[in-house]
Amino acid sequence: MTNPFLQQAPVAGIQKIIAVGSGKGGVGKSTVSVNLALALKKQGLKVGLLDADIYGPSLPRLMGALNQKVEISEDGKMIPVKRLGLSLMSIGFIVDEAQAVVWRGPMLFKAMDQFFRDTAWGELDVLVVDLPPGTGDVALTLAQKVPVSGAVVVSTPQNLALADAKKAFDMFDKVNVPILGAIENMAYLEKDGEKIQLFPRGELNAYLDVKKIRKLGEIPFDPAVGLASEAGIPYVESQDGAANSSFESIAKTIKSELSI
Repeated sequence: MTNPFLQQAPVAGIQKIIAVGSGKGGVGKSTVSVNLALALKKQGLKVGLLDADIYGPSLPRLMGALNQKVEISEDGKMIPVKRLGLSLMSIGFIVDEAQAVVWRGPMLFKAMDQFFRDTAWGELDVLVVDLPPGTGDVALTLAQKVPVSGAVVVSTPQNLALADAKKAFDMFDKVNVPILGAIENMAYLEKDGEKIQLFPRGELNAYLDVKKIRKLGEIPFDPAVGLASEAGIPYVESQDGAANSSFESIAKTIKSELSI
């Protein structure tokens, strides 16, 4: 039986690929992916961002690119949408936001392959891939098709989120994707100099210590993050708060870790 991971082939022009997963929805993974990509761009890197959530794409709205459509080059390649210095690709640029994508596995696999092979990404230092919730077909297809340089797992502080984050860590380990670390999102709310816990403080830190996984950083809860996302002008581009500093620090760590 052929090892499916022997099918991996680099994507021309892309130096590094980073996967961002969570194992579940609702932890702000897509918002983290967008702001992380922009923070990496601010480190002087050429950055692309791929929304790999075929069934629930959010990149067009988060990046203020609703109703933009993918154009096709003379050689038949899809041309990424450009926004805020990033090269973007999402099924949301191909189908309308309100239109359901009702596809079975083979069509999903083909779409993922086209996002990598039939997209004119150009020269990128790093492509950030925002994975869908769970540990299913898309994540496995990614690991089989392209060499992933590292994975970032997003979790909120409580054990309910950690239970699924553990599955994401385990999945990346099983498909031989190096784990760059974890990001704790909505870690606390700072008010009058005091850090207020919005979620029950779980065992995330203890788990990371036992597994020897780096904690890349904590993103504080800030209503401005949500407002910026709704407005399509991500936080890193529009605000100068504590979350911005956290994303900057995380981007510096990843850049150093991957030597880019």
